[in-house]
Amino acid sequence: MTVQASSFNTSRRTILLLGASGFIGRALGDALIARGYAVRGTGQGHALALDYACMLEASQWTPLLEGVDIVINAVGKLRDTPRASLLAAHQLAPIALFDACAQAGVGQVVQISALGVDGNETEYAHTKRAADRHLLALHANERLNALVVRPSLVFGSGGASTRLFMRLARMPVLMMPRSMQQFGVQPVAVRELAEAIAQLLDARASGIVEIGGPRALSMAQLVATLRQQMGHAPALVMPLPDLLSQWSARAGDLVSASPWCSASLELASHDNVCDPRTLRTWLRGEPTAPEHLLATLVAPAQEGRS
Repeated sequence: MTVQASSFNTSRRTILLLGASGFIGRALGDALIARGYAVRGTGQGHALALDYACMLEASQWTPLLEGVDIVINAVGKLRDTPRASLLAAHQLAPIALFDACAQAGVGQVVQISALGVDGNETEYAHTKRAADRHLLALHANERLNALVVRPSLVFGSGGASTRLFMRLARMPVLMMPRSMQQFGVQPVAVRELAEAIAQLLDARASGIVEIGGPRALSMAQLVATLRQQMGHAPALVMPLPDLLSQWSARAGDLVSASPWCSASLELASHDNVCDPRTLRTWLRGEPTAPEHLLATLVAPAQEGRS
């Protein structure tokens, strides 16, 4: 979809930010507050505590939209949890939210999706894609202005995938699924993603925007460059047989805190790349290359929120 943009006055406009306590949501909230937006649902100790399994009707969202000019949905997870299924958190609740926005006259809605959800039939991708399409249909019918942001792999302090890659980078011997050595990602620093989204919001952009870092590389190459940035010698890397890769992912399905699971294995089995010029355009500068990503991490004592 072609992205359209127009200038817009951001002064004191109120944003409802869902997923504000999450990895991307925290960085996005900081970027928006710095730009002068009034942000609800963000700030330490002030994130909205919502049961998405119970927010499946538009009428349930309506009270939260009073006085809100913009809604951003930054809720995302890889698997079902006891609190809410992927179907509820990624599809049913967001669709109800988007319908409520259209009914309440909220003019601008942003959905943080993920690069690679098209052509991927995991539950994660299917539910994200369904919500994306519903929001874009509301935009096509001129019910609201819709922006769907689909980032590649996001790197930064507090990110579950970042912790996984950092652990792998510390290991001198690695067995990796073949997909991690074959298919590409474009890691983007979380703060730069947040700044790009804020710029898109300022411009009242619409449509689907795919965002990736300045260079594509395999996950194995990403681990190797992180290891090099740590000052370690190259690791010995061996391919993990496909059957063992599948078993390891299924084992990860049983550990709710693990970023490695069947969904992540499937997502890693496709190229997750896009035009790097998009990030440069909206960041209005040169983004951080993979060889310098380690410098974007802050010390644990400086992270603030977790």
